Amino acid sequence: MNTLSADFFQQDPVTCARALVGCLVISGECAGRIVETEAYSAENDDACHTATRPSARAFIAAHPPGAAYVYLNYGVHWMLNTLVKPTGTPHGFVLIRALEPLQGIPLMARRRKAARKTPPPKNDTRWLCSGPGRLAAALAIRQSHHGTDLCNPDAPLRFAPRPASSPAPGILASPRIGITRATDLAWRFTEKDSPFVSVPARGK
Repeated sequence: MNTLSADFFQQDPVTCARALVGCLVISGECAGRIVETEAYSAENDDACHTATRPSARAFIAAHPPGAAYVYLNYGVHWMLNTLVKPTGTPHGFVLIRALEPLQGIPLMARRRKAARKTPPPKNDTRWLCSGPGRLAAALAIRQSHHGTDLCNPDAPLRFAPRPASSPAPGILASPRIGITRATDLAWRFTEKDSPFVSVPARGK
């Protein structure tokens, strides 16, 4: 399967976050379709890691567009982002917030069950990747994936375009969630009517 090209990640963060909805994330034998993203800009965005973390600014300087930016959130959940690095406009990241599971579902379920303290719902794939921490657990994403070239077809973790046979999804824009700063920006993008998003959104 073809991977997204580096050119895809040379768009501004907001445009790229919207365009990623419907694309695929592939991790080993597991794969899912992106149904929820959030954009973060390195300029004028207090919620972006670049506002408080010199390491994030150093990562942008040292890596090409399409590199995986993986970090541990509150010491609990790994979060999968991709570096967006356009020319002449602010750089930033896109957080992958939710997937519709497509392949390797039994393995995803075992990983998610091992990561939970309470038994998950049986035969319900909606719980597998409905949130950034959940999808990272389901795909076994760890610190070792930090800096991975997501455009490399031989990488263990990579992004692929929306299949040509798949119709373009309807997309809602709404404020980002799980943050306390810059909460007014409608930079969260969800597939309309998808049951796999982390939290249903109202938007336009």
